[in-house]
Amino acid sequence: MNGDARSLTQSTGKTALLKVQDLVKHFPIRGGLLSRTVGQVHAVDGVSFELPAGETLGVVGESGCGKSTTGRCILRLIEPTSGQVWFEGKSVTDAGKSELRALARDMQIIFQDPFASLNPRMTVSAIIGEALTIHKLTKTRAEYDARIVELLETVGLSADHMRRYPHEFSGGQRQRIGIARALAVKPKLIICDEAVSALDVSIQAQVINLLEDLQSQLGLTYIFIAHDLSVVEHISDRVAVMYLGRIVEIAAAKDLYTTPQHPYTEALLSAVPIPDPRLKRERQQKRILLQGDVPSPIHPPSGCHFHTRCPMARKGLCDVQAPVLKAVGEGHQVACHLRG
Repeated sequence: MNGDARSLTQSTGKTALLKVQDLVKHFPIRGGLLSRTVGQVHAVDGVSFELPAGETLGVVGESGCGKSTTGRCILRLIEPTSGQVWFEGKSVTDAGKSELRALARDMQIIFQDPFASLNPRMTVSAIIGEALTIHKLTKTRAEYDARIVELLETVGLSADHMRRYPHEFSGGQRQRIGIARALAVKPKLIICDEAVSALDVSIQAQVINLLEDLQSQLGLTYIFIAHDLSVVEHISDRVAVMYLGRIVEIAAAKDLYTTPQHPYTEALLSAVPIPDPRLKRERQQKRILLQGDVPSPIHPPSGCHFHTRCPMARKGLCDVQAPVLKAVGEGHQVACHLRG
């Protein structure tokens, strides 16, 4: 465990359920007649954090910043290039197939697209019950059916839905089925990979409320991945902001939204509409417009990845040396040469 991760645990005062250290994922680019590697996509570039049991870590950033890849590397749905992941003190990255299957019971994922993540040829009962069968969690058909009904009712659906197929449901209902599938094995950690981004705003609120209720009832721990800061504000205990494969700021949700430290976080927050005028004093209202586009992860900028768009960047420092996460307050860390 590195110094930054250690200080984060000390500041929260809680034992970590999940530890991620220096996680890296580079995807090879192949070309030519022999399909040789001609480059690398730097999807995740040294991510470290810790997550105590029972909390929700929101992970936000623009599309392509490495949020989803980080989540999938943690579960080893994608094999990381390097780095370490520990769950309850057990190494996930070094686990063999049998160990990984056992860990899979404790770590589940809810996918972004409820239309694509459910097999259209399977009934709801078969979709939710697949994990029950794989992990041999029920002994009889009656016990299996009873568990399916229990899971459906837990997510706000009824027993009548178990014989139906995914195309018979709305987007919000399909996502509830995806949540029920994740809950089937009684996990401790659930990664919500853009779990509400494909839903209407009113349905998003319903699903987020459901996730909060389930967390309270079942003691779940979440990594809630989203590209919209307003979506993660109320569900998250802490928020990590990612930019081009790196975490640039991580803090308690209230601290991050009221006193952001990284210029990129400030720019993201300035674009979030505030419907309640009483809250305007809590945030900087001036819109911060970033120059240029997000650089390509194939050729990320040297030094601080954000320096090409940062209004505060100093030549000879920000374009040369990569900043590390450093404490700027209790449980608040920022990767910026000019802050802290």
